[in-house]
Parts: sequence; structure tokens; C-alpha cells
Amino acid sequence: MESMNIMLFHSTYGLRPAVRAAADRLRAAGHEVWTPDLFEGHTFETVEEGMAFSDGIGKVELLKRAVLAAAPYSERGLVYAGFSLGASVGQTLALGDEKARGLLLLHGTSDIAESASVDELPVQLHVAEPDPFETDDWLSAWYLQMQRTGADVEIYRYAGAGHIYTDPDLPDYDAEAAEATWKVALGFLDTL
Repeated sequence: MESMNIMLFHSTYGLRPAVRAAADRLRAAGHEVWTPDLFEGHTFETVEEGMAFSDGIGKVELLKRAVLAAAPYSERGLVYAGFSLGASVGQTLALGDEKARGLLLLHGTSDIAESASVDELPVQLHVAEPDPFETDDWLSAWYLQMQRTGADVEIYRYAGAGHIYTDPDLPDYDAEAAEATWKVALGFLDTL
């Protein structure tokens, strides 16, 4: 198994303990992990508060912060990863980084630029089923668009789980789905 360099982005809740715990789990598996704080220390108790804060920062500024965080490490060939909002940020960066080694999406996706093109980038998505933020119609269209970019996409759905089901401090938490996700995700990283 080769050690991966992983840039792990937090959700709209901010850089909470669950993100640090996920990074520790990845480190324990032998990977180097960075967890940039795109919200500069702010964390939130509800998705609505986090979304309002994120909207206040703006998509362009969030992406700028993410690019600045990743830039010092991108020459190493990063695996981009993230939770919900962080997954969408990671997806955008991975599709624009020709040295990206992989993309691990937890609970989220993003729009895909028409011009996006990658060379068989390994992508794995883990999402609840159903998920109010990742509807069936959206995911079908997203999958086809990702395939058009040249990505090699796997999707794992977890019936009955809540949106961010891997965070034990949130009401969405589903221990069984979370453990299944981490088992598959760690296996995915081992293949890169």
C-alpha cells in the first residue's frame, strides 16, 4: 500500500471534531492528511447556520481558500476528499488538478464545468439514500457528467442514513453506514 497525500475539506458545519477524527483514521491507515479550515475557526450547530455563513463568504472566496490550502502540496499528487460542502470543494479542485491522484466524496457533489477533463481519475462517492441534498435525478446526471470528464466513478448509497451520517455528533449519524463507508473508502485509497 502506498501512502496517499489527502486534502480533506470540512462540511458546512465547519472544522468539527468528526473531521479531525476522520483525518486521524486516515493517518492511522498510513496516509498524510491536511484539514484546512475554510471557515477560519467558525463552527455551527445547524446546517442552516453553516450554509448562511458559507453563503456570506461566497463560493469564489471558499474555492480561493481551498486552492491556497492545497497549493503547497499539489505537486505531490493529492487525493481530494471532503464532507458535503467540502466534497463539492474537493471535486472542483480535483477536476482542475492534472496531478490529482483521486477524489473521495462523502455526502456531497458539485456542478461540473463543461470543459472539465481528467484521465481516468478514480472517484468514489458515499451518499445517503434518499438524501435531500443529493437527489436521485441529480446523482444520475452527475454520474453521467463525471463519466464524460473521463473519471472512473463508483457510487455507494446507504439506505435510511441521514445526510452527514458519518459524524457521531450530528442527528444524521448512522454507525453501521459510517463504518461501512470507512471500510470501503480505506480500500479505495489502498488501490490508488
